[in-house]
Amino acid sequence: MSRYILALDQGTTSSRSIVFDRAGRVVALAQEEFPQLFPGPGHVEHDPEAIWSSQVQTARDALAKAGISAADLAAIGVTNQRETTILWEKATGRPVANAIVWQSRVTAPICDRLKAEGHEPTFRRKTGLVVDAYFSGTKIKHLLDSFDGLRARAARGEILFGTVDSFLLWRLTGGRRHVTDVSNASRTLLFNIHTQDWDDELLRLLDVPRAMLPEVCASSEVYGETVPELLGASVPVAGIAGDQQAALFGQACFEPGAAKNTYGTGCFMLLNTGATPVPSEKGLVTTIGWRIGRETVYALEGSVFIAGAAVQWLRDGLRAIRSSADVEALMAEVPDTDGVYLVPAFVGLGAPYWDPRARGVIVGLTRNTKMAHIARAAVDAMAYQTRDVLEVMQVESGLPLTTLKVDGGAAANAALLQFQADLLNVPVRRPVVSETTALGAAYLAGLAVGYWNGLDDVRRNWALDREFRPSMSPVTRDRLYAGWKKAVGRSLGWED
Repeated sequence: MSRYILALDQGTTSSRSIVFDRAGRVVALAQEEFPQLFPGPGHVEHDPEAIWSSQVQTARDALAKAGISAADLAAIGVTNQRETTILWEKATGRPVANAIVWQSRVTAPICDRLKAEGHEPTFRRKTGLVVDAYFSGTKIKHLLDSFDGLRARAARGEILFGTVDSFLLWRLTGGRRHVTDVSNASRTLLFNIHTQDWDDELLRLLDVPRAMLPEVCASSEVYGETVPELLGASVPVAGIAGDQQAALFGQACFEPGAAKNTYGTGCFMLLNTGATPVPSEKGLVTTIGWRIGRETVYALEGSVFIAGAAVQWLRDGLRAIRSSADVEALMAEVPDTDGVYLVPAFVGLGAPYWDPRARGVIVGLTRNTKMAHIARAAVDAMAYQTRDVLEVMQVESGLPLTTLKVDGGAAANAALLQFQADLLNVPVRRPVVSETTALGAAYLAGLAVGYWNGLDDVRRNWALDREFRPSMSPVTRDRLYAGWKKAVGRSLGWED
């Protein structure tokens, strides 16, 4: 049997490829950043060719670092930044425009019209999502509206839509497979999470032709094989999941009530609710976690748009640090924020506020404020936004959280995780393998080809690196969080 699994982890700011062994350990990792494009306020794009070229290059680099060839791989799993929308020509594979990134607010006017016309309850009931520019459906409509004749071509099947996983699968298989999995489909505003099919009423409301949509598959099955010239041999692609669902799987959150939080570009908390979708009335979304065989697992999710991206802003916008990792040393120069709060609503606010017109604010500045205070406030904002989500999640699910598993790049920051434990008043657990998003995709692929035998194999692989236990007094906790809520109030509805 082949010795390894390769996971392609296509993220918002970089593409990564990781080789895993049977114990779920990282054998080799390669990463490459690619440009972020900002054509207007609140509008974020990517060049699909930059996504593709960086992903293929990191796959080749990871195999080289591991000292193996594609022939040593049992399968490939794919995980991806979700909701980001790409349209391309079926005949040539060329994108018709830049990808519209999940963070982009360019379709907020479309969402406003849908809500004004009273359609949000229909979308809510069928998709589990709120009507927001975050999701793919309005992005597809925007692109089809922007180019003469494009909708007619799409109706003829000449133009294809995909989230990033679909685009990668299309290219990996040489244009043979146009597929996605249920977890990614459930983020489009077009997919009925109860019937698990594209929904004709939703397609009509957004004027999206069914002919351009991918086939929806399980999260763990063999979709096709890579063309040999890409990696040197044909390898089955056998797992797909959106990045946050992949992390939930990689953290072995298989039982209802198990939860994880990923600190990446955004911050995403998911709670496994089992075989039953739990509707939300307080700003969360109901989503599909994964489907293996005929068994579908649902989750409640709180999506925070800007988390680690605020640290990237400190680096690239303010030039306060030279690398993102430097933020920990900078914030350590001060014991706390000295009353400063940073609400990173650079592209609006997600759960539980869903305000596309919120904008970032820094409040509580005094003559004593230093850059270290602002840096600490940027990191603390990740923890505050997580508490915003968790409070709603516990009420709606009826499942009290006893511990929180964490992952993502910022989970390396011990000060953040200690503050998170203090703010939530529950233990925060960081695993040995922090690459849980890629690991989840690897597990899904490996299960499909028999590399792992079942979920018990995955459970046994999970190992604790460090647990952070709460130590903050209730009075301090309540005072700090009240200040945060006051700061958020200043950011809401800022943009006319």
